[in-house]
Amino acid sequence: MTASSAAPELILHNGRIATQDERRSFAEAAAIRDGRFLAVSADRDVLALRGPGTRVIDLGGRTVIPGLNDSHLHVIRGGLNYNLELRWDGVPSLADGLRMLREQAARTPAPQWVRVVGGWSEFQFAEKRLPTLDELNEAAPDTPVFVLHLYCQAMLNRAALRAVGYDKDTPNPPGGEIRRDKHGNPTGLLIARPNATILYATLAKGPKLPLEYQYNSTRQFMRELNRLGLTSVIDAGGGYQNYPEDYQVIDELHQRGELTLRIAYNLFTQKPQQEKDDFARWIKMAKPGQGDDVFRLNGAGEMLVFSAADFEDFLEPRPDLPARLETDLEAVVSLLAANRWPFRLHATYDESITRFLDVFEKVNQAHPLDGLHWFLDHAETISDRNIERVRALGGGIAVQHRMAFQGEYFAARYGHAATAATPPVARMLRTGVPVGAGTDATRVANYNPWDSLYWLVSGRTVGGFELYPEENRLSRMEALRLYTVGSAWFSTETGKKGSIVPGQLADLAVLTEDYFTVPEERIKRIQSVLTVLGGKVVHAAGDFDDYAPPPLPVTPDWSPASYFGGYGAPKFYAQASNFSAHPSGCLCPAHRPHSVGCQCPAHGFNATSVLARLLNPAKAPADAVLRAAPAGGFFGLGCDCFAF
Repeated sequence: MTASSAAPELILHNGRIATQDERRSFAEAAAIRDGRFLAVSADRDVLALRGPGTRVIDLGGRTVIPGLNDSHLHVIRGGLNYNLELRWDGVPSLADGLRMLREQAARTPAPQWVRVVGGWSEFQFAEKRLPTLDELNEAAPDTPVFVLHLYCQAMLNRAALRAVGYDKDTPNPPGGEIRRDKHGNPTGLLIARPNATILYATLAKGPKLPLEYQYNSTRQFMRELNRLGLTSVIDAGGGYQNYPEDYQVIDELHQRGELTLRIAYNLFTQKPQQEKDDFARWIKMAKPGQGDDVFRLNGAGEMLVFSAADFEDFLEPRPDLPARLETDLEAVVSLLAANRWPFRLHATYDESITRFLDVFEKVNQAHPLDGLHWFLDHAETISDRNIERVRALGGGIAVQHRMAFQGEYFAARYGHAATAATPPVARMLRTGVPVGAGTDATRVANYNPWDSLYWLVSGRTVGGFELYPEENRLSRMEALRLYTVGSAWFSTETGKKGSIVPGQLADLAVLTEDYFTVPEERIKRIQSVLTVLGGKVVHAAGDFDDYAPPPLPVTPDWSPASYFGGYGAPKFYAQASNFSAHPSGCLCPAHRPHSVGCQCPAHGFNATSVLARLLNPAKAPADAVLRAAPAGGFFGLGCDCFAF
């Protein structure tokens, strides 16, 4: 081997590199060859390795982190639909959201819909409320509009009701309600009670993108995630995501070498009461680990059996799972464990988790689970005892920032004291259970990892409501480790990625601001200016724009992604001079952080807020009312309504 062939292909220097090694050390420079880190050290030592063909990038003192790894993101489904969806994620006011909707309705051709499919909360808006049906009908009188709010409800304008065929003769489906006026006609409000089937079944009635546009849509979504510093995702499957049919696009992009994320995917059962048949068929077709470092099968889940689905709609009571749960779950988990298939399971409530672990302990006697890298997803109310049971069985827990979107609702139902450790992330870490971080995007939460990191560090919702005391918040270094080293465990890749150390996969992100020192409120606004996957630049902006991959025009040309961009609608605000003129971190009234319990109009209750109608407070700030919520919540006073 010649000296030039042994030289690195890329050197990054003059940076502040958070290596995430065992010592949590920082370095100045990193050298990359053959898709892996070759050397990580001081500038002088690393620059001495360069050869005639080495590309050298001066980082200008910026902070560098390992590429972020979301351990629970529905990236395959999200990619197929990204170009179809108008995103309110990170939009600061409902007025802006409705303006975006109005503009998009005007350009969307028939028979396509305008879809706002989750990823937002009423509390992120200055108005602190949801849109009304009248507002949707005014904004789009002729174009179908579908607006999904978390797992609890969807709003359809009159044109969408006509498109899906709902009228006064349409019965309520099992597990859902079509809200009606006094004449029995649907109003456009769909209520998930007790699960989201009605919401997703209605959404599935809309037109899909043609196959050629689905390729572009998936690439656009990956580029959007790269913009935020993500380089790896563990896909959690999803309803209406059939294997192998709905994996055609992502598999073809992998074959073409066009994936800009590493994706480990789990298979989600699609047929109630036929779940074991699904997994038996897939076990014959594929095996965990099949694929490569970019695209590979991870295992089963997050839905293993439908009888175990304890969906987290905190505006509704905790669902009582059926008696057949144990029989259903034991059959599937026994099959998976016997064939050494890792699995994950959606698990919100401790009451459900207790029953799940009873089954796992029974299966473990015949088919040991240790070393299988099985894990629970979410675990918002898991008890100390059940954390210990997970540890004893060799499992892990993947947490997401769903409480950042539903924390206010949880406090209203169960009392503010109950939010203090929901989920108990710090206790999980002290127990020694593997913990990974993620978002559960794109429907029940947004996909921005910096919102999730802000939640872990600050203990606040996207609306600024304080959920957690100091003891259940993480340091910035601890939180980052959950998104790097921590998440690697959940795809059985510990030691392969997650750290910037010699021998590991060369994935990293160079940040707009220093995550470790920036004021807490500005964590949410961090992005990547240079994202590297396996030594190749997959995103570049600002001072590094010369290194950017070739542009990728959005198709179709009427796509919301083309006109608004992704998280935070950057293209929309770039066109509005009153926003584009504001520097990052400005302290104007629209952007300055508000203190907890402040008396400004934005933090008082709006009369059309879902939460305001549930609590009916007397002109008190929202934060103050929720902090005073009694044990058992306001719902304990006898109100168990779903108010609008």
